[in-house]
Amino acid sequence: MVSNGKPITVALDVMGADVSPKSIMEGGLMAATQVGDALKLVFVGKIEIINDFIKNQPNLPKNILIENAPHAVAMSDTATEGIRKKTSSIAIGLMMHEEGRADAFVSAGNTGAVMASSILILGRIEGVTRPAIVSFFPNLKGKPTLVIDVGANVDCKPVHLFQFGLMGSIYASLMGGRTSPKVGLLSIGEERSKGNETVLATHELFEKSDLNFIGNVEGRDILTGEVDVVATDGFVGNVLLKFAESVEKFLTSSIKHQIQTNVFSRIGAGLLSPFLKRLRKTFDYSEYGGAPLLGIDGVSIICHGSSSPKAIKNAVIVAMEMVRHRIADNIREELASNNNGNNNGQENKRVNNRIRLIRTDSPSD
Repeated sequence: MVSNGKPITVALDVMGADVSPKSIMEGGLMAATQVGDALKLVFVGKIEIINDFIKNQPNLPKNILIENAPHAVAMSDTATEGIRKKTSSIAIGLMMHEEGRADAFVSAGNTGAVMASSILILGRIEGVTRPAIVSFFPNLKGKPTLVIDVGANVDCKPVHLFQFGLMGSIYASLMGGRTSPKVGLLSIGEERSKGNETVLATHELFEKSDLNFIGNVEGRDILTGEVDVVATDGFVGNVLLKFAESVEKFLTSSIKHQIQTNVFSRIGAGLLSPFLKRLRKTFDYSEYGGAPLLGIDGVSIICHGSSSPKAIKNAVIVAMEMVRHRIADNIREELASNNNGNNNGQENKRVNNRIRLIRTDSPSD
């Protein structure tokens, strides 16, 4: 936990992304300038590349530091290959976090390597069976819907899905300011009888908890905003994520095609321009920064490989907020109060209420 008044140190991996290290460092520079003395940002990567960037910055903020990492994990490397590179920017950045020299880690590098290295180096929170990646989907109500997991775990047991929902609820409560977040279980129908054996068993675990569980939800419910957190396995979650990433491009291309049909369409497009800009912003992943890996004993944020400087800036700021809100500690405490998902939670309402997780209505029979 970082004490009040003490700067938060974020280790930023500047290597191995689809974009250039310069683009990553530009985003870090934006964060360091915007946040100021509350942040110490460490560029982790090949020192010669970092120095080439820094020497061309006439007004470099004093809160930027350098940590040399002579190697990088390539996007083509497997997670196992990434773990073996002990002097990569991913490994060194995470070791800084584990040793207490950094409070959080941010990377736009190889997702599998970041996830596996985070688990190996930082470890799991006590009681967490599977760490999971949370992503943010726009909805009609303005606050994004949290979907967890979106790729870390292809095959899941009921206890895993329950823990995903609990971790997502904690994140939505503390980071999103949502009192008693609504948690849904992704299935093929809203009825409690719908779904495979895993979903049916998970439904029972949620019903016995004091989370604000609203039951099964369908894919269409994610964009309506009727639910704050959606728990699913990483296979389905990743399919959802990849589909969502294609929506903005599809809408933009379709609108451009219609605009080109005649002069009246072009006139209408001019009138709709402010709306179209807001629409694009709604689907812009850079607004959310990156995808936190929940369940590890620390803060690790995985960014898109082609992240813009704006996305990196936002990811660094999100990492700071996760440290301030003690996300890992709260997950640890809440899991303990729920016996890691193996009790009904009835004797633990006081703990749950403290972080605003319990439902506000009476549980149904």
